[in-house]
Amino acid sequence: MSSQEPRFSGASGSTPVLDPEVEPRTEADDVFAPEVQVHEPHRIGLPPIGKYVQGVWRRREFAYELSRTTLRAQHFETAFGQLWMVLNPLLLTLVYFLLVDILRHGRHGPAFFAHLMACIFAYNFFSTSVTQGAKSVVNSGRLVLNTAFPRILLPLSAVLTGFLRFLPTIVIYAIVHAISGLPVEPDLLWVFPLFGLLIVFTAGVTMLVAAAQVYFRDVSSFLPYVLRIWMYGTPILYFYHEIPGNLQYLIEANPLTPIFASWSRVIDLGLPPTPKFLLWSIGWSVAALVVGSLFFISREREFAVRL
Repeated sequence: MSSQEPRFSGASGSTPVLDPEVEPRTEADDVFAPEVQVHEPHRIGLPPIGKYVQGVWRRREFAYELSRTTLRAQHFETAFGQLWMVLNPLLLTLVYFLLVDILRHGRHGPAFFAHLMACIFAYNFFSTSVTQGAKSVVNSGRLVLNTAFPRILLPLSAVLTGFLRFLPTIVIYAIVHAISGLPVEPDLLWVFPLFGLLIVFTAGVTMLVAAAQVYFRDVSSFLPYVLRIWMYGTPILYFYHEIPGNLQYLIEANPLTPIFASWSRVIDLGLPPTPKFLLWSIGWSVAALVVGSLFFISREREFAVRL
């Protein structure tokens, strides 16, 4: 008998038994043995934040190109596509102005229309970014599974898309601002840091809902209702000083109230934001960014298993 062949012991007709002198055959020796691969979620935890941020910055072009692809799919590069992106919030402003003006018996003038337009344009940026960002990870399943990159770029690209959609509305509002006779003072430059705080707050909320959508797929279904109620609780369809005293504490608990109240104060009155609302705006924006980003990053390694 060849030394390469297994030797059997036992009587004739009995069940063959491997000779103990020969190394037992294992399942790995059988080319037909099926391979069993078990994918388990990673442990929840944060990677080195410094290296992670550096990786995000090195791949920032990825978020920009992803945003451009999204806008191209929405025909943003065409004249009609850009026109619709302006007409949509503009028509919404007209509807709300007529509705509120009818309820107030025609007491609102051009100044309120300008306030309404500026606030709706800004809120449209927030709601659009959050809505699209909520599905950014789930809709990019193949990209997440096959490409190595910081996943946080997906919700950030949705915020960038919302910002690029917001830019054309600035021209329309500038015309309305001039026609309404609202003040053009140096304090009007406060709109830039205020909108920057809105971007930071939007990025934090977008990252939070994008991670939550991976675990709870109904988040995107409830989000439009939440955002609509959120708008009603923000001083957009009314001035901040018009809020009744018994509801003021409730409106001030809204994280967007200090940003939009300051936004309206700068645009309508040409005055800088109050220190109280400015500090609250900074606090809410930083808190949203920290909570949203840390929650997203800590869960990021588990996304591939959940999708």
